[in-house]
Amino acid sequence: MMGRDWELVGAPNARDLGGLIGAEGRRVRPGRLVRTPALGRLIDEDLPVLAKLGPACVVDLRDHSEQAVAPPDRLPGEPRVVHLPVHDAEHPVFTYVSAMLLGHDLGAYTELARQGTPAAMAAIYRWFVTGKSARRGFAATVRLAAGPENLPLLYHCSAGKDRTGWLTVVLLHALGVDEAAIRADYLANNALTESLREVILEAMRQRQPELDVAAVRPVLEVREEYLDAAYGEVERVHGSFGAYLRDGLGIGDEVIVALRAHLLE
Repeated sequence: MMGRDWELVGAPNARDLGGLIGAEGRRVRPGRLVRTPALGRLIDEDLPVLAKLGPACVVDLRDHSEQAVAPPDRLPGEPRVVHLPVHDAEHPVFTYVSAMLLGHDLGAYTELARQGTPAAMAAIYRWFVTGKSARRGFAATVRLAAGPENLPLLYHCSAGKDRTGWLTVVLLHALGVDEAAIRADYLANNALTESLREVILEAMRQRQPELDVAAVRPVLEVREEYLDAAYGEVERVHGSFGAYLRDGLGIGDEVIVALRAHLLE
């Protein structure tokens, strides 16, 4: 995992993708692509660190409903902020996961509850590949990353692990990074957020003494099976990741060339 020469206390899984080896052995330029969770919980000491990174463009993948219940991002300077919601309020898995985390009655989700939260998370990852707002948001972010005026580019969702994680997979594949390095970056979330995850679970236990921790924990983690579900959907629908970029996201060769020109050393 690269990009841990700086840290944000209020965003422990934030990291720079610089240093990963892409096409033709060229490394991703440091300080050009930064993945984070939502930035509303940054502490004052985080702001100079983020200012030094100096994002020119910030992509927020959250839905308006998520933004409304979260503290606003703390951003130094005046970066361009682009809202590209990747969310489907009508998708039963999204509403099931939200209802579970909020402690709502899950009676309407009997089948999903029977399948379990890991299966629900895998379903969300398959939706990342085929969902309309997912394809739109991920494709638009890749195009933004291909424009030098948008670099450094910082992008985030809420927790910075699922939507942000799959978008990172897409960007790194487009840059020619090998699968082992892509997977390692994806899985790095769990170690980086271990302490925060336990704090969240304890707070939920205090609010809901009957909380089923075993059901909630899969929502707070990334897992190889989630990533594999998305890869399986790519293979099922498009046959290859290259075809997914081209046909699923509309990312043509000219965008790939621009991405690599501006983001690889």
